[in-house]
Amino acid sequence: MPDSGLQDMLVRGTDQLGLQLSPAQIQSALDYVQLLLKWNRAYNLTAVRDPYDMITKHLLDSFSIYPYFTGVTTVADIGCGAGLPGIPLAIIYPDTHFTLVDSNGKKTRFVAQAAAELDLPNIDCRHSRVEEVISDNGFSVVTSRAFSSLGDMVTKCGHLLAPEGRFLAMKGIKPTEELSEIPSDYTVCAIHSVNVPGLQAQRHLVDIRPLSK
Repeated sequence: MPDSGLQDMLVRGTDQLGLQLSPAQIQSALDYVQLLLKWNRAYNLTAVRDPYDMITKHLLDSFSIYPYFTGVTTVADIGCGAGLPGIPLAIIYPDTHFTLVDSNGKKTRFVAQAAAELDLPNIDCRHSRVEEVISDNGFSVVTSRAFSSLGDMVTKCGHLLAPEGRFLAMKGIKPTEELSEIPSDYTVCAIHSVNVPGLQAQRHLVDIRPLSK
């Protein structure tokens, strides 16, 4: 039987974020949590085991950055792990194409299966190192919540940006020390403080763009 508490928690959280999801989108998000719970027993995809924690730490955390993806056409989620933030964002934005990349085969197998079961044709899953990913036109946004440092993300993923593209890096505490590691041909346009309903920890989103040549 579905856990109505999970749905109530998700709806309250999205309301707090100002995010209006359709019943079908709510159900898709909850189905994703159930898939994650099922696969996690065998494949250890995430250290988060409790479904209520998954609502907060996975779904609402990913949903919290949704305003910055409005109007974006293509997104690369690098080091996507179990599909975060790519799968939740793909549920919100069905007209945006998401390419989810990870070098861990069991995680990309899960992402591909989840995208199929959730009927998300706007997701392309790639089992690859980021340095080996090729995109003909580049991506409007390259995002990640897994890279160890901003400098590494920009250095290893710069080839993926479209001419007017940008990085949107998810971070915990404000990454002041990491800013000096960003290559000099990029600039930090903004560091957004993000509030995740139910999460006490700090969250930030760093907007990094190439300098005009």
